[in-house]
Amino acid sequence: MSEASPDLPEYPDEGPPPWWKRHSEWIAAAVVFVATVGLAWVSFPPVPAPEFAYVLAVPGTLWAFRRPPFKRFALTILSAQAVAWIGLLIWLKEVSWIAVLLLGPLTGVWIGLWYLAAWWAMPRFLGKILSVRVAGMLGLAGLWVLIEWTRHWFLSGFPWLPLAASQWQRTMVLQIASYTGAYGISFMLIVFNVGFAAYAHRLFFERETGLRRRSPEFMVAMMVLVFMAFLPLREVFGQRRELVVNAGIVQPYIPQSVKWDPTQAQSILETIEKQTTRAASLRADLLLWPESVMPLLVNGDASARAWVEGLSNRLHRPILFGSDAVEVQAEGDPLWYNSAFVVEPETGLQRHFYAKRHLVPFGEYVPFRPLLGWLNKVVPVGDGDFAEGDRSVKGADGELTRGDRVDILLVPTPIGPVRTGMLICYEDVFPYLARENALNGAVIHAVLTNDAWYGEGAAAYQHAAHSVLRAVETRRPVIRCGNGGWSGWIDEYGNTRGVMKNASGTIYYRGAKAFTITRDMRWDGRQSLYVQYGNWFVWVSAAMALFGWAALGVSRRVE
Repeated sequence: MSEASPDLPEYPDEGPPPWWKRHSEWIAAAVVFVATVGLAWVSFPPVPAPEFAYVLAVPGTLWAFRRPPFKRFALTILSAQAVAWIGLLIWLKEVSWIAVLLLGPLTGVWIGLWYLAAWWAMPRFLGKILSVRVAGMLGLAGLWVLIEWTRHWFLSGFPWLPLAASQWQRTMVLQIASYTGAYGISFMLIVFNVGFAAYAHRLFFERETGLRRRSPEFMVAMMVLVFMAFLPLREVFGQRRELVVNAGIVQPYIPQSVKWDPTQAQSILETIEKQTTRAASLRADLLLWPESVMPLLVNGDASARAWVEGLSNRLHRPILFGSDAVEVQAEGDPLWYNSAFVVEPETGLQRHFYAKRHLVPFGEYVPFRPLLGWLNKVVPVGDGDFAEGDRSVKGADGELTRGDRVDILLVPTPIGPVRTGMLICYEDVFPYLARENALNGAVIHAVLTNDAWYGEGAAAYQHAAHSVLRAVETRRPVIRCGNGGWSGWIDEYGNTRGVMKNASGTIYYRGAKAFTITRDMRWDGRQSLYVQYGNWFVWVSAAMALFGWAALGVSRRVE
């Protein structure tokens, strides 16, 4: 018998393995990449498929069970997250492609850090007792909460689309937010994802039979889901709803290209007046305009103030509206604010106004100016130009000033003044701002925004999802008034009670509509657990993350 040539590969009698088996590791990486990107895209608005969020992290966590090489895993997951978030934030291209290509990958990689922890944790589930595996599940969910929390302050904060926002149209799941904040919803979803991944691994890779195919982790995940979803449901029943105000919302849909063009000021005012008159004819007791709707300084231009006061007086309606404001200092440059005002029919413009507390970095100011001031040349910052008579005035460095007070506006209505907590632009993305409103006596929140900056894509729907979370967290209704998209109102249980749409069903149009805003009087003078205690659940999550790490790292396999 002749010996086999040493230069030829040796295979079993059935021949060489098929191509897919020889490249199975890279195929697995490609499948995880595509699935991770796709599930992220379909889990969040405007796609109406929030159930995909229950398996959004399953491809990555299931793959982690298989112990892939760390470099391959990290490259696949981090790049998938970067691509996913470029897609979710693609609407930023209407302002700057630089913003998309910087903010998208940064956000994706920041969230992707969680998957690197899962790569370490998931293989350690194997062979461990149930209590250790449950500690690992809760620890991973707690770590997700911590990562979402850090997004609120890192680089001035961009907590856009927490995992909880995927459930904005599933009110039963949302109610736990009144106890834990939106973090509790994200925690619940990640526990389910990890439990589902453990079940899938048992079914497809552990080759168990009979009752051993059941996954205790999945059963625990179901118990967590049921407990957290049903615990606060009793608050939903037995509501005692009473009228707050009949609100007329005006969507002027002023194009960004003409918004600050002095030659278009008169045309803009005519558009506002026409739609406001229409809103008043719908028997609205209060009229709302969006963020920075006035092309002139209402507290710095006598003619602009007279125009607003005259319109309110003629219509016999108060108006709550957004306008830039200026305060002249005794010394130094004037201070410029993105603000909200109330004008009353009889007494005119209220002296007291709200100044936006959380400004948009690189849009309303440049953070860390000594270090990043050069970015002003790359990302356009509002130049602060406003007409004042025949001359132009400009804020220092073209930047706005951050408001440092929680100013609750008193909005007159037929049943008495309504204490209104203001949220301008994307301030409803930050839970602490709505919480401060509630702590300072707000009965409702009013969101005045201008999502027309971002075209007619996903931005308006994604933004509205955050208002739903703020309503449930604080148990306060939210009225939203946008320049051209997603205006309406949300009750304190996260139900969308009304949305402005035209005859063709789009939210992107110029028009006016009236809504009857009510509230559950059981929350009159009462605060939710989240409003009372703030981010207590974040610290509980941190403890669970630490305990889960210790349990998985110290415990031994059960043979």
